Amino acid sequence: MTERLASGPAASPAGPPPSGEHVSGLAEALASFPTGVTLVMAADGRDDIGTTVSAFCPVSLSPPLVLVSLIAGSYPAEVLGRVDRFAVTVLAAGQRALAGRFAAAGRPGARLLLDGVAHERGTVSGALIPAGGLAALECEVTQRIPAGDHLLVIASVLAVPYVAESGEPLIRFAGHYPRLS
Repeated sequence: MTERLASGPAASPAGPPPSGEHVSGLAEALASFPTGVTLVMAADGRDDIGTTVSAFCPVSLSPPLVLVSLIAGSYPAEVLGRVDRFAVTVLAAGQRALAGRFAAAGRPGARLLLDGVAHERGTVSGALIPAGGLAALECEVTQRIPAGDHLLVIASVLAVPYVAESGEPLIRFAGHYPRLS
């Protein structure tokens, strides 16, 4: 059975919600969209920061561009608002605990969270890159775009430290991490 999309004036008789107004059911609707899970890491002076991000997507192969969306006002958004290079690791299904470490509120620095996890420092970004993911990218910010309650960061991909030969991705769906198989 196919859902039919409404079109024209009947689709929204009241018009769009005013700017800043919450749309009922939006969070639940967006949670029904499965996404891959990544770690975004940046070196910030003597500190290393990292955060779990599911709002990551490729933008272009030529030129090589990706997009990361971060909650505006968060510490990771503040850091990527002033640091130009960072790394993204596409997490494998077996890295669920690692994703949880970097998603927890009030978390310590990235080096402590990677304790016991094999990792390297990116040669181009200087950011920490955990091993065992499906792929890792080193990036340089080209644009920062405020968008509602988020900061969109568009970045050039400068290097690909590794791509796994095989593996299953870590996926977030409806607040959980289901397996593909």
